[in-house]
Amino acid sequence: MSTRLFAVDADNAVTAFPAAEQIPEGQEQFATEKELAKLAANWPTDRLVQIWNGFAGVAGPFADLKPVKKFTDRKTAVKRIWTAIQKLDGGAPEETTTAQETAPTAPKGAKGAPKKAKATKAAKTKAGASVPREFSKKAIVIELLRRKDGASLPEIAKATDWQNHSIRGFISGAITKKMGLKVESTKDDAGVRRYRIIS
Repeated sequence: MSTRLFAVDADNAVTAFPAAEQIPEGQEQFATEKELAKLAANWPTDRLVQIWNGFAGVAGPFADLKPVKKFTDRKTAVKRIWTAIQKLDGGAPEETTTAQETAPTAPKGAKGAPKKAKATKAAKTKAGASVPREFSKKAIVIELLRRKDGASLPEIAKATDWQNHSIRGFISGAITKKMGLKVESTKDDAGVRRYRIIS
């Protein structure tokens, strides 16, 4: 199995990637707990808390994690974060998975996000993946991404009340990996990243 690569962006969102060339510019990358520890040695401690709290308590594989105000020490923080992000891609990277991003088989929901990740009575699409119910937040995101110019994170967040890492996780985990759709990530003239489903 190939080594998973992870990247952390300026918003402290961690995303899993299958290949180094797919990691956007400006993100710090790591593939092992040791590499994460090396990066974290240069970070302020509150950044580690923010990264951890981006996962803690969200629906799906991170529901059992509790938010923290601080860690006992940097080593403990790194170990706990490393353990948590192993859930980002289910251990089999094929497409980019985030999430924070990753990350995961379902979006890591923010406030107001659906608690259940699976729509049991939903229709099936490629490879048997569930299709989001009409008018659900997942369906709204897909509709936004199908527009000619796609959608930015702020636009999706406004429509769903999801946090950025939840949006990235849904795009890479559910749309790209589970539904088999291709999502293009670009920056517009203002430097804002936009996502668009391409046929």
